[in-house]
Amino acid sequence: MRRRTDQQVETETDQAMEGLIHALNATQSRAGAQTPFSSINYGTDTSPEGRLVIRCTLKALDAGLGQGETAIFPIHIFKVKEGVNYDPGDPSYDLFQYSCAVSARRLFPNYVFLDAPFNLQYYKPGHPETEVATMGCRTRVMGNVYDPDREIAYSRGNLSFTTINLPRIALEACRRPDGTLEPGRGDEQKFYARLDELLDLCARQLMDRYHLQAAKHVYNYPFLMGQGVWLDSDRLGPDDTVGEVLRHGSLSIGFIGLAEALTALYGRHHGEDEAVWRKGYAIIRHMRDYTDRMAQRTGMNYGVLGTPAEGLSGRFTRMDQARYGAVPGVTDREYYTNSFHIPVWYPVRAFEKIRLEAPFHELCNAGHITYVELDGDTAKNVEAFESVVRCMHDAGVGYGSVNHPVDRDPVCGYVGVIGDVCPRCGRRSGEAIPPEKLAELKKRYPQISVFCGCK
Repeated sequence: MRRRTDQQVETETDQAMEGLIHALNATQSRAGAQTPFSSINYGTDTSPEGRLVIRCTLKALDAGLGQGETAIFPIHIFKVKEGVNYDPGDPSYDLFQYSCAVSARRLFPNYVFLDAPFNLQYYKPGHPETEVATMGCRTRVMGNVYDPDREIAYSRGNLSFTTINLPRIALEACRRPDGTLEPGRGDEQKFYARLDELLDLCARQLMDRYHLQAAKHVYNYPFLMGQGVWLDSDRLGPDDTVGEVLRHGSLSIGFIGLAEALTALYGRHHGEDEAVWRKGYAIIRHMRDYTDRMAQRTGMNYGVLGTPAEGLSGRFTRMDQARYGAVPGVTDREYYTNSFHIPVWYPVRAFEKIRLEAPFHELCNAGHITYVELDGDTAKNVEAFESVVRCMHDAGVGYGSVNHPVDRDPVCGYVGVIGDVCPRCGRRSGEAIPPEKLAELKKRYPQISVFCGCK
């Protein structure tokens, strides 16, 4: 039997990782013929084989899809760990640096920080199942009050979540007995009383939904349960109900619009005033204390989720605009701010935004993320990009992402910041590729099948 050379193994691994990414962007297996919402977490395997897979995965992400476009799925998440890949001298520091270079061009990977105290508490060297992994843009399942001996990331997930509209509660807390609103002068006692009512409602609703799910049988989930993917489902027969094993999953109470809620209550949001920041932290701390009590009382994994809800943020705002009108700083935009984030329209330096948002990550044990938006072409300054990622690590962020401008020339396939003239082919928008450039591009970039030079 012929022994494969190192180059052959690397070539085959390249093709396998490229095939994985292309398949996850081309398999319409969800309802409505949508591609599956998928995520892959990697970065901490230091074996030669593991390092090869990580490097080839990043290489495939960097190459893009057929015409060079950035792959939307899977979401790539690079796990950062001191002693593994964080510092010069760590066995996979080179892969961390490579991940920064790729993310500076492609927006991915994102980063999960295993050294954050609320992640590190689960970490056991040599047991990758104890490394926190993130699903999609933020969902996280680690703690397990149902089975504390198996606080692992493998074979578990979030059963369902319900989101609380914090700005509406805050606006109602500003309503005076005569029905008028006084934004900026909210009644804290009234706010917390209504918040508690909604926390109780959400907890009951999530439990009701769990009971509906629990009544299903293994044959209703032929892959997840029938193939033993879900934790402990391999112990069940086809006709068994799945309620007992679903208890390894989580029930999440989400929230949206902390910034707008604080503006309604106090006239300023948590990026503008340290005292208001402490008020905002107390609100989310209150929610976390509630879910912790519910978890202990029921033996179910209740948690707090910093809801993404890109669609919901607009829907809640439209509903509240119809009810309250355009309240400055609250309902006068088309969307509410994502979870605990500092508003995107508010001018704040990247490191300061990280400092302000990092403490909320510990409270949102069902999922969290901090985004930082950078200007300019980060691919030309990877050191600055890496410094932002390192700032997230040092501040105690659990999961973070760096956003930056990404343009794509549809003719030559260039990905990056494009000003008036494409840096690769030299054409302006609506123009053809200059003839002197066309032959050179076809020779230098044979993998790109466009280059038609058409207007």
